[in-house]
Amino acid sequence: MARELRLLAPTSLLGAGFRFESLRTAMAWQPDVMGCDAGSTDPGPYFLGSGELYFSRDAMRRDLEHMLLAARGAEIPLLIGSAAAGGTNAQLAVAVELAEEIAAKHGLHFRLGVVSCEPPRDYLRRSLSEGRIRALANAPDLDEAVLERSENIVAMAGVEPFHAALDSGADVVICGRCSDAAIFAAVPTKEGFPPGLAWHAGKILECSAACVVQRKYADPLFAWVRDDCFVVEPPNPDYRCSPVSVASHTLYENGSPYELVEPSGTVYSDESTYEPVSDRAVRVAGSRFAAAENVTNKLEGAELVGYQAIVIGAVRDPVIIRQLDSWLEGVRETIQSKAEGIFGAAAVEGMTLTVRRYGIDGVMGPLEPTPSPAHEVCLVIEVTAASQKIANAVAKAAAHVAAHYAVPEYSGLITALALPYSPPELPRGPVYRFTLNHVLEPADALDPFGLELIDL
Repeated sequence: MARELRLLAPTSLLGAGFRFESLRTAMAWQPDVMGCDAGSTDPGPYFLGSGELYFSRDAMRRDLEHMLLAARGAEIPLLIGSAAAGGTNAQLAVAVELAEEIAAKHGLHFRLGVVSCEPPRDYLRRSLSEGRIRALANAPDLDEAVLERSENIVAMAGVEPFHAALDSGADVVICGRCSDAAIFAAVPTKEGFPPGLAWHAGKILECSAACVVQRKYADPLFAWVRDDCFVVEPPNPDYRCSPVSVASHTLYENGSPYELVEPSGTVYSDESTYEPVSDRAVRVAGSRFAAAENVTNKLEGAELVGYQAIVIGAVRDPVIIRQLDSWLEGVRETIQSKAEGIFGAAAVEGMTLTVRRYGIDGVMGPLEPTPSPAHEVCLVIEVTAASQKIANAVAKAAAHVAAHYAVPEYSGLITALALPYSPPELPRGPVYRFTLNHVLEPADALDPFGLELIDL
């Protein structure tokens, strides 16, 4: 008899929401496993560096409550990954607290597996000295000083920590930073299904219904994994999958059209086929997996750069737009001079002033192939300094300078910049940058991770 494992992804990101009707339909299809991604580096380094949440506790509680009730009611595992943004220990603790609160509220009893993905700094220093950390493409330089000044560093887990938690009797697993696809590949690979199909199915499920023809909001996606194929279908009757929509999601966030690199190996989709099963479901077959000689875990880190304030304004004057480059250069020089006059050159050393020009090259910068301005240009002036006080003060000066900076064609006081907000400076608080784009090759696949079991 042919084997089959049924996987359910209720939403694309814990806190993004979903239709409860769709979840009820999906549960009627009798899933064997429920999984949900809960974080990402897509929003940039801030959430990894600061440890703040991407979605609010209330939004995550709403989603997690419905998932826990459904999963425990059906007595199936629930796997949560990358909790609850960057996968730091602080964010992981919030997700665990929410699970505990929900369990107490509803009288739920289960074993919770908590996988931490923040390796100790001593371990990372030792791994670096032993040559177990290597750079990926375009990685910044890495030494012990970088490890020390990084606010948080996480290792991306594969399926191995999920296997360990499930083998220890966990009914629910909440993991720190992990591969999105690993959340859904964990049980199929543990049960011996072909890893190429298991990982490829995980890749399609990771963003739930993002692989449908036209996604309007986050909603569940269902998959049937078999020994020779997997089938995906959205429970929502308003959604449908097509071969093109599913194949295109294989390329999502992936540098190669045919290779998906995971901690334990690489998925090859160059021979994969995508066939319609109905007008809403797609069958995928032919995906292959090549196991890596050694498991590797991507390392992600972030450090504090400074504190930032921004000014948003718009220029509609065609005379200024014609000479925008030289006008902005004069604005920059004047702002820098004013900042040094207020705080002294030493205090503003290292301060950066950036102007993004939306309407010319604000999105792509120097890579923009057609930098021809429209009749108006939005300017976002960013001031990043060693303290919020300096950033705010310089942004105030920047708004005033840019609003009245003259061009040769005009005499007297002009108003060059339309400012939609009062006050014009908008404090952004601390800003971060990524410090690592490296992989760790642990001696044992579980070395970078911790596992705690909590009986609720």
